[in-house]
Amino acid sequence: MLGLHHYLLQRITALLMAPLVLGHLAVMIYAVQGGLSAAEILGRTQGSVPWLLFYGTFAVAVSIHAAIGIRSVAHEWIGLKGVFLEAVTWVTGLGLFTMGARAVWAVTFA
Repeated sequence: MLGLHHYLLQRITALLMAPLVLGHLAVMIYAVQGGLSAAEILGRTQGSVPWLLFYGTFAVAVSIHAAIGIRSVAHEWIGLKGVFLEAVTWVTGLGLFTMGARAVWAVTFA
């Protein structure tokens, strides 16, 4: 049960996530092949506003995209409707955003 705004928002977040996923994979491959330790990686990301923006945008896009996807699955497979469907959508989105924001903060500023 996707309204037009859910449909468009999920497609927009997918378009946003595609280059972010590729960038994340490229950074991971570079770090592994370069033999960087966790401490060296954190040394490069801590205090970095660009990394905060990169991974912060990623966390927001993923939380929105996944919440809408879970909404569709919950409606089609479980048959949730109305307030229960809204609750699942919001709890999923906010939960994922909270976890993602904490991880981004830990990698960039903690």
